[in-house]
Amino acid sequence: MSALSALPFLKPVHLRSPRSSPGGQRRHTLPASEFRCLSPEDAVSVFEIEREAFISVSGDCPLHLDEIRHFLNLCPELSLGWFEEGRLVAFIIGSLWDQERLSQAALTLHKPQGSAVHIHVLAVHRTFRQQGKGSILMWRYLQYLRCLPFARRALLMCEDFLVPFYQKCGFEALGPCEVTVGELAFVEMQHPVRGHAFMRRNSGC
Repeated sequence: MSALSALPFLKPVHLRSPRSSPGGQRRHTLPASEFRCLSPEDAVSVFEIEREAFISVSGDCPLHLDEIRHFLNLCPELSLGWFEEGRLVAFIIGSLWDQERLSQAALTLHKPQGSAVHIHVLAVHRTFRQQGKGSILMWRYLQYLRCLPFARRALLMCEDFLVPFYQKCGFEALGPCEVTVGELAFVEMQHPVRGHAFMRRNSGC
């Protein structure tokens, strides 16, 4: 059984639907809300949301389409998408890192033996912003990481104006990040991930 299928808070919540339509035919509906790991087939939808969210703010995307496909092929289990009635509305993409702090290489590498989950990007579709979906998705993602035996902490880098958002999600600032992108500078942030055994006893993992 995969870690994802073992977690009740990542399973879809289905809409109630009538047993049959007025014409007597059975009606089917998509899940009202579903959280699942992304696949390479989701890459284009992911990139469309990311491009709109970031280009207007910083002029560039954390991950380009080929990089999204790269990580969704290498480590799809470190991604999480939020789907509403089959439509992707928000997502997180991560990979593993094996050093104490992020470096420029962390932007493109996945280190399978690492114990730190580098969160590359969190983005919400413009239609669904200002609804708290980013915070909810991050909470679910961190709960999911706590059920992965190799995950010990989550790392990310963000611009100054996003620091309060991630602090509310439980991250602490580690100081300036070594990584730069063009003229952009970042703050590096960390969130501890509890031990697998503890969470298995206390959350049904």
